[in-house]
Amino acid sequence: MNLPFFIAYRYLVSKKSHNIINLISGISMVGVAVGTAALIIVLSVFNGFESVVKSLFSVFDPDIEISIAEGKTFHSKQLDASKIKAIPGVISYTEVVEENALLYYKNQQYLATIKGVDSSYQRNSPIADSLLVTGEMLLQKDSIDFAIPGYGIAYFLSLDMNTPDNYISVYIPKRTGAITGLPQESFNSELIRPAGIFSVQQDFDDKYMLVPLRFARRLLDYTDELTGVEIRIAKGTDAAIIKAAISGLAGPKFKIRDRFEQQELLYKIMKSEKWAVFLILTFILIVASFNVVGSLTMLILDKQKDITILRSLGANDAVIRRTFFAEGLMISFAGAFAGLILGLVVCILQLKFGLVKLQGGGSFIMDAYPVKMMVKDFLYVFLTISLIGMAAAWLPVRRIGMRPEKS
Repeated sequence: MNLPFFIAYRYLVSKKSHNIINLISGISMVGVAVGTAALIIVLSVFNGFESVVKSLFSVFDPDIEISIAEGKTFHSKQLDASKIKAIPGVISYTEVVEENALLYYKNQQYLATIKGVDSSYQRNSPIADSLLVTGEMLLQKDSIDFAIPGYGIAYFLSLDMNTPDNYISVYIPKRTGAITGLPQESFNSELIRPAGIFSVQQDFDDKYMLVPLRFARRLLDYTDELTGVEIRIAKGTDAAIIKAAISGLAGPKFKIRDRFEQQELLYKIMKSEKWAVFLILTFILIVASFNVVGSLTMLILDKQKDITILRSLGANDAVIRRTFFAEGLMISFAGAFAGLILGLVVCILQLKFGLVKLQGGGSFIMDAYPVKMMVKDFLYVFLTISLIGMAAAWLPVRRIGMRPEKS
């Protein structure tokens, strides 16, 4: 074993002449361990929330969205649908028309966004699997059109699915002609019956009502115009490769956005919050590491006789500095490893038993704080603790040998 590390290990485990040094060393380890565990737990909880948010948005947001770069609408023939569908990994190509509309139902009115989609949406949307609160995933049957409003829209309209005359009136301003005081002259309107109600996430539930593409086009006096195309890809497929292929086919007139770019602001805010908390806890760790500085300083003072003996045996100042530096590293690393294990255990317990509950958990999609552990977070935390530990160990030992000792 390396001599400085051997001596440092003996100093760490042996009893000092002053019990306060043992106490401060123990407090230093505990402080580093608690700070490390807190970092792991907080980062894992943020990962858990990010994963939940992504899963919620992935239900409604497509894997890739195509829209016109300038303007609002484009003609469907401007995109080569057959070539895009032929790209390996593409499983759904859905033509979309979105527009704000006034919904009216039995003296209740609400401003929402109607989302007209073609038949492929009904076959491939995750909403059809498990996110219908009531009713069925049915948008059109022969010549009859149906709507699927979000839960928030149904709530604000006081929608009753059990009555036979539960038709929703949809009003959209006419694209041509002068606006007059008479609604029938200024607006296009149609009746549509809801077939079901979906619930994904409040932002979507309060905003969207799904309707057939042909229904939306009739209201807007469109022929083959679209506001976008939604692409869904097979699991395990690289979205970046498919995005690049679509960009090559669509050309510069179109914007091609992946799922992150569709909700870019939200994901950036979540990342910023995560790393802001990481920095705050790191500063707390730095403060806790001052205990290591104090512990090493007192140990150096306590071992002045040992330092004199080592020098008489031929050890230079570099060897002595390495000895106490190794002592400081051992204190920091011991606390770091204990903290990593503690954080891991707490996260596993939270995953299995949901020990810490969310307040008002009944109104959320989960009852307890979500946790998702990532190897890179453990590496980042360990590297951070290592750097702080080295700095804390070097501060008290750097002055050894810089001034003559008193006899």
